[in-house]
Amino acid sequence: MASILPAAITGGESDRVLKSMDANRYATKKTIAQGMLDIALLTANASQLKYILQVGEKHEFYTLMLTLISISIILQVSAALLAVILTLVNFHKGEVQQRVANILNHFSLAFVVTALFCDIIKMNFGLDPAVPYIHN
Repeated sequence: MASILPAAITGGESDRVLKSMDANRYATKKTIAQGMLDIALLTANASQLKYILQVGEKHEFYTLMLTLISISIILQVSAALLAVILTLVNFHKGEVQQRVANILNHFSLAFVVTALFCDIIKMNFGLDPAVPYIHN
């Protein structure tokens, strides 16, 4: 009778592949990639802030865009600071540290989600430098 278990569990060919996959190396690469994406988003927000300040009040949504970009940048920097603080917390010292780390992690996630929401809203109000804003 054929086994319904994956080949890795039954000792097949893929068992060697799974053993050679290092979880720490994968997590490190994932963290670096996520950090690069965060830097790219922060750079894009800084570029958009520069553009909206150059255009000034000629942009029909100047105040809204300036507010959303500023909030997004502040939240991204706050989430990054919380990530740094989280690296300093020793999870193995006790239950209190784990609770603090969980709270900080939840705040960091909330900051990132709120920044993402701001970015989605602001992109719907036209911030494309290639499209000139002509007002009469």
